[in-house]
Amino acid sequence: MPFGIASFRIGVYALWPFGYTTVERHVAGAPSCLGNALWLILAGWWLALAHIVTGVALCFTIIGIPFGIANFALIPVSLPPLGREIVRTDQPFAAR
Repeated sequence: MPFGIASFRIGVYALWPFGYTTVERHVAGAPSCLGNALWLILAGWWLALAHIVTGVALCFTIIGIPFGIANFALIPVSLPPLGREIVRTDQPFAAR
């Protein structure tokens, strides 16, 4: 179930990444760390590689540069998604 929630978190962040950022939740414990290790081995590096490739491809066009940068912003949340939270950038204390 945590992997499904993390997948939806990545999907919501990928839907509209502008104006949002990810922060670490410091209350996430050892199960989150073990889950991130499992995620990294099974799916994380594939997702990160796909975001790198599509980000570079989008940056070749002027119109695609903002979307390429948004793809690069998705890499940190697709590698270790557990123990992260998506917050608005205009919220106070967003960079906890």
